[in-house]
Amino acid sequence: MPDYHDFFNALSPSPARKPGHVSFDVRWSGTTPQTTIRDKVFGFKGTFAAGDARISFSAHDDGAGVVYHSNPDGQKAVSAGVGRERNGVFF
Repeated sequence: MPDYHDFFNALSPSPARKPGHVSFDVRWSGTTPQTTIRDKVFGFKGTFAAGDARISFSAHDDGAGVVYHSNPDGQKAVSAGVGRERNGVFF
């Protein structure tokens, strides 16, 4: 993931950039009874449970000692869920 330092540098014709690294850790949990959904218009079928999601994130580039971390404590998911879906030729 290239690190462009700032928005204006990223938009310049020949931006300066450094190699960057990002890491995501997403944890989903289904806490409600499962619901089966079948949608012929969009061509999918699945069994889903609504629940919660927590995201941890870190980012750094090779040229700096700065590492950015998110804090999953206190996060509130607007909408999250977990389940199994079939689509395409498997619908």
